[in-house]
Parts: sequence; C-alpha cells; structure tokens
Amino acid sequence: MTTPKYHRVILKLSGEALAGDAGYGIDPVTIDDIARQIQDVALLDVQIAIVVGAGNIWRGISGSARGMDRATADYMGMLATVLNALALQDALEKIGVDTRVQTSVEMSQVAEPYIRRRAIRHLEKGRVVIFAGGTGNPFFSTDTTAALRAAEIEAEVILMAKNGVDGVYTADPQKDPSAKKYDEIGFMQVLNEGLGVMDSTAASLCMDNDIPLIVFALGEEGNIRRAVLGETIGTIVGKGVSHE
Repeated sequence: MTTPKYHRVILKLSGEALAGDAGYGIDPVTIDDIARQIQDVALLDVQIAIVVGAGNIWRGISGSARGMDRATADYMGMLATVLNALALQDALEKIGVDTRVQTSVEMSQVAEPYIRRRAIRHLEKGRVVIFAGGTGNPFFSTDTTAALRAAEIEAEVILMAKNGVDGVYTADPQKDPSAKKYDEIGFMQVLNEGLGVMDSTAASLCMDNDIPLIVFALGEEGNIRRAVLGETIGTIVGKGVSHE
C-alpha cells in the first residue's frame, strides 16, 4: 500500500520524543531518526505540519507546582518549544526536506510569525511547517495547539506520536498490567473516563470540529508512514465512536 489515506496532517510530537533514552534535552540520533520518518511521509506528497512540545526541556505545570507564576512558567515552555522546532528543522533540512518554522510568539530573527494563509501556502508548495510557541497564550497546552492548528489549516487527522505507549488503554499500561488497548474510541468516552490521551480542551476542540486522532508509538520505525497510509495502527479516536 503506497497511496496515502490522508493528504494534509498534523503530527504532534511530545518534547520527550526528541530526548531519546536520556529523557531530557535533544538527542541528535533520535531527532535524525524522526526526521527520516517525516521525510518518508513527505515523499508520498502528503502535506505535513508539526506541533512540538517541550517536556524534554521545560514543563509549565511543573514550574507552577514549584511556586512559579503559572503564566511565566507557560511562557518559558513556549520558548522551549522553539528550541525543539529549530532542532527538528535543522535535522529535516540536512536531509533535503524544505521546512519552515512558524511561532506564535514573535521572534523574527529565527522564525516566521504564525500566519494561517502563509502556513497553508507553504504546505501547498510541499514544505513541512513546524508550529512552535504553543498557541501564544499561557494556560493552553501543545495538545490544544495541535487541535487548534488542525482546525485552522483544515487537516484531515492529527497523528499523535507517543513515547513509550502504542495507543489508548483503559488504564496506564505501565502501572496496570491488566489494562486493555482500544482499537477505536470516542472523544466523549475519553473525556468521561479521563483517559489522558490529550487534555480536555484539546479533546473538545477535536470533537467539535470532527478531527480524528490516531494515537500510536513513535519508537517503531515507519509508524508515521503507516498511520498516513491508513494501516491499522495504534488507536483511532473519533467523534461518535464508542465502546461503552
């Protein structure tokens, strides 16, 4: 199977995914591997936009828990996503993938400001677009950024590449050996059961705009390509799907 099921996608990468086994910082080998997987998808003429997190560098919620002002801690997290975006851009361009970084927090020396029409134009020209800086507002996660940008650019699906888990389970599989994996599940069930796929704001935004989510493991080589081709992988989260 080489015909993609989806032609414009948002790939959501957690910051931890860029850290490799170290668990923090940016691992060059890991980020190069991710870049090659993205290149494989780009070669299918799929339009790819990426939202990156910052958990490998800084978490606003953690800073807030230590007594820091929450808005300040979140702004620090937004800046950390820019570091990850620039590192990913460098890895992609080293292997010949034309890439643009757009930030919600203006910093014209290193990246373009986020402009919806410009982002869509980049995608139409075959460029990978990396959205950094979150939504530009504190109190919103990068999951919410992914949902918002997906709605704005009319992406067909959000590919949520997870670090260490291969789908959505009834409980945390690392803590509960009896946890069972869902093949499909509805957003309402995710919200009602607090399954932690993404935060409630992001899940509601996806549900309201009918944007499906594919949750899968990033660690297995070729999984991004498999998801784009429509192969059975991970868990599909969609509007109206329920196994209650």
